[in-house]
Amino acid sequence: MVTKGEVAKALSLCVDPELNADIVSIGLIYGIGITDQKNVKVTLTMTSPMCPVISLILADVQLRLESIPNVGKVEVELVWNPMWSPELMSDDLKYRN
Repeated sequence: MVTKGEVAKALSLCVDPELNADIVSIGLIYGIGITDQKNVKVTLTMTSPMCPVISLILADVQLRLESIPNVGKVEVELVWNPMWSPELMSDDLKYRN
C-alpha cells in the first residue's frame, strides 16, 4: 500500500535547481491522489510557464514516484490554474536568508 506520506517524502527530494529548494516547500504540489492503494496521481504547477527547467523537474518527479516501493501506475499532471504565487511557499522557505 502506498501512502500520501510516502509520495510527499519522494516529492520533497525533487529540487528546483533555480531556487535550490524542494518542490514541496516551494508550493508546487497541488494534489496527491492514490487509487487502488498503489496508483499515484500528482497535480503540480511551476513558478512560471516560462520556467526553463520544467522538463527536468517533471522527469525527476516521475522517476522518484516510480521508485516508491509497491507503486503502480504514476500520473503527473502539470496545471497552470491556479497560478503559483510566493504565498504558497513554506514559511521556512519564505523567510530563509
